[in-house]
Amino acid sequence: MTTRPPVSAASPETTATATATATATATVAEGAPAGGSGLQAGLKNRHLSMIAIGGVIGAGLFVGSGSGIAAAGPGILISYALVGILVVLVMRMLGEMAAANPTSGSFSAYADRALGRWAGFSIGWLYWFFWVVVLAVEATAGAKILTGWVPAVPQWGWALIVMVVLTASNLASVSSYGEFEFWFAGIKVVAIAAFIVLGGLAIFGLLPGSDHPASGFSYLTAHGGFLPHGPGAILTGVLMVVFSFMGSEIVTLAAGESTDPRGAVTKATNSVIWRIAVFYLGSILIVVSLLRWDDPAILKDGSYVAALSSIGIPHAAQIMNAIVLTSVLSCLNSGLYTASRMAFSLGARNDAPASFGRTTGRGVPRTAILASVVFGFVAVAFNYLWPDTVFQFLLNSSGAIALFVWLVICFSQLRMRKIIQRESPEKLVVRMWLYPYLTWATIALITFVLGYMLTDTAEGGGRDQVVLSTAVAAGVVAVALVRQRLSAKREALVTSS
Repeated sequence: MTTRPPVSAASPETTATATATATATATVAEGAPAGGSGLQAGLKNRHLSMIAIGGVIGAGLFVGSGSGIAAAGPGILISYALVGILVVLVMRMLGEMAAANPTSGSFSAYADRALGRWAGFSIGWLYWFFWVVVLAVEATAGAKILTGWVPAVPQWGWALIVMVVLTASNLASVSSYGEFEFWFAGIKVVAIAAFIVLGGLAIFGLLPGSDHPASGFSYLTAHGGFLPHGPGAILTGVLMVVFSFMGSEIVTLAAGESTDPRGAVTKATNSVIWRIAVFYLGSILIVVSLLRWDDPAILKDGSYVAALSSIGIPHAAQIMNAIVLTSVLSCLNSGLYTASRMAFSLGARNDAPASFGRTTGRGVPRTAILASVVFGFVAVAFNYLWPDTVFQFLLNSSGAIALFVWLVICFSQLRMRKIIQRESPEKLVVRMWLYPYLTWATIALITFVLGYMLTDTAEGGGRDQVVLSTAVAAGVVAVALVRQRLSAKREALVTSS
């Protein structure tokens, strides 16, 4: 419950500051068990701004976009736009709930309230599982780049170093995480902005020293047209790009540790449209305008490297490697933070070991962080020891969880809107558009994407991901329902006695 400051003759500025501070204090301390001081408001506004921006710029944008372009041609822009719209709608729903009640558990806590304890337990643990697997993926990806620069250190050594450094920063304080993420995200933002500016100048023949032909946007319709593989390729592109958007929801978890959580969530939710439009659609438009969609260099070198090389930027590959490394470290940093905060929230709600819900004197959920890191280290070891069996299973079994999370957010918002309107209508500072029709339309779109994934029969493809992720989700839900029934029986026995 939010603590209201006493009425006084203070200035509007002072009152606003007091209200924000009271809200933050109530939010971060909520659910903190005895033996811990609760999460603390250690994130500044600049941290939250960059976390919000960096959350939608994953390494997948730089690494995976080339395959999408090759599969769908310039029509990949429609694929990115469709997924972008989906993310905007999901973030709007999440923003509505988070602005009304900012908490470290975010959508897991809302599912708990709206759908039942089984839903909060299930989606919380599935989300934690998703991110600890991501830790292994990103640590390995970063290690590969660093080994290319310093081959004297083995790849596993770099993975270990990266994990240890970022674990130490997360254990220090939440402000350390915020500071790391501020600079990581800042580098990504500057890099993409520079890419768009330089690429835009080259497209129209205005970049000094570049011999790139002033092609304008002619490449969008040349070489087979805008949809060289037909309209069906748009859906193929959707499957290839949808998971690069995962991470936009991180700001709603981080907002619980800021001095003005409600304001941070509102700002992040309102700005998600332009962030996706600029960073995803803008940069991909530059790529497919600078190069033919079927240029071999897009798959061979990567879309951004090929684009930079085409306009005469020297050492393009190394520049992009540095940017990709920054994105990988950013994702690793945020993944560790996100997994640990979800584990903390689960612990505070008695859905995980109680030690997960305890914090140090500096407001750091140390046990939750270390537990997440341990699983991440184990997954990294699996990647080196059994990459095609155990680790591939981990990847496939977590592959569709992002879509499950979005579905749960949708269903939670349908119920939470009514709860908020009944209990605290003044907290509806962010509202989902055209409720409930757009919410149901979003549910239908996500369900369609999951169904279409079943048509991808390649090894490790969409079908494997949906089937294995569903199996894991069913197992977690079964555990949640059994726990819920046992808890109800214990309460009944206590009541009867």
